[in-house]
Amino acid sequence: MGEEKQKTIVNSWNEWDPLKHIIVGKADNCMIPPLEPAVDAKVPLDSEMRRLAGTRRSQESVDRANTQLDNFCDTLRKRGIRVDRPAPLDFSQPVQTPDWKVECMFTCMPPRDILLTVGNEILEATMSYRCRWFDYLCYRDLLNKYFEEDPNMKWEAAPKPRLTDATYKPGYKERSRTEEDKLRLVAAKDFITTEVEPLFDAAEVMRCGKDLFVQHGMTANLKGIEWIRRHFPNHRVHAVNFPGDPYPIHIDATLVPLRPGLAMNNPYRALPEEQRQIFYKNDWEIVDAAKPAHDEPPPLCYSSVWLSMNVLIIDPRTVCVEASEVYQQEQLDKLGFEVIPVPFRDAYPFGGGLHCATADVYREGKCEDYFPKQIEGF
Repeated sequence: MGEEKQKTIVNSWNEWDPLKHIIVGKADNCMIPPLEPAVDAKVPLDSEMRRLAGTRRSQESVDRANTQLDNFCDTLRKRGIRVDRPAPLDFSQPVQTPDWKVECMFTCMPPRDILLTVGNEILEATMSYRCRWFDYLCYRDLLNKYFEEDPNMKWEAAPKPRLTDATYKPGYKERSRTEEDKLRLVAAKDFITTEVEPLFDAAEVMRCGKDLFVQHGMTANLKGIEWIRRHFPNHRVHAVNFPGDPYPIHIDATLVPLRPGLAMNNPYRALPEEQRQIFYKNDWEIVDAAKPAHDEPPPLCYSSVWLSMNVLIIDPRTVCVEASEVYQQEQLDKLGFEVIPVPFRDAYPFGGGLHCATADVYREGKCEDYFPKQIEGF
């Protein structure tokens, strides 16, 4: 049956059930983000990206990234998975609201950042960068199509934040100049954002059936996590944090559930012992992720070398891993997975790895309770 004939079903409760339909991003028109408050706090002071902030990425690099993204789509389609793509904007346009103006936008390569699928609902996240305020427009045609074709689909959008200067802590960059400064602030749960309004990126949410684990960090504040808790009253929402991460942005290169009972944790961003207890109490094993195969990220890439563990799970026995990440492939092979190597390093600078570059639409399966034994106060 051709892809266009497939019935649209919106349903996904976790990160590992058999994948049937997904969105994969595009690198077209991608910009290096401007140095607005949230971006400014993330970019190292000696990074070349400061000099190039607000400029267009080279067409050669865009073409290389799109080649790998297209190859990834072909790999998924050969497995019988339906793949949809977003509609890129002209991200070089300046954008503004009544409160602020930035000289350009960013990209639509990582749909995982903005779209959160929980059951039959797709939720557009608030986002916390001004340059990403309009990200949702790239997906509206797809979401409208799903809404028309699936009578059970719920289409929601979290409240758009104002992102005024009050949303960001003044002087944060000056307080976080060194790696030691950053780690001290993270350990104290002191991040760039304030609590004046709910903020979260969808990529901060790890879905495990009835339980949602949300990273409290640079792009999700406590009010955003509370908003998620109230929005999904039938779920248990847990705020987690990783004191070893100097740039706690998005959970999917830090804590990755692989299948029921097994999760992978970045050894340098360890889940605190008190937060591990819910996993241990429910007979989950947490293994340290294998070391990355590279000492440095690609040029002009915001992400760390730990995109090595940013994998896409096809089903509880099958996983896509970046082709050059041989140690991660070896580890997952030993854990009983069929490993599909996917070349993707040329796409990393455009928004992340294989998990970042995708957003679930449909995985077979229903909402299960993988953590029936809860920890009081967590």
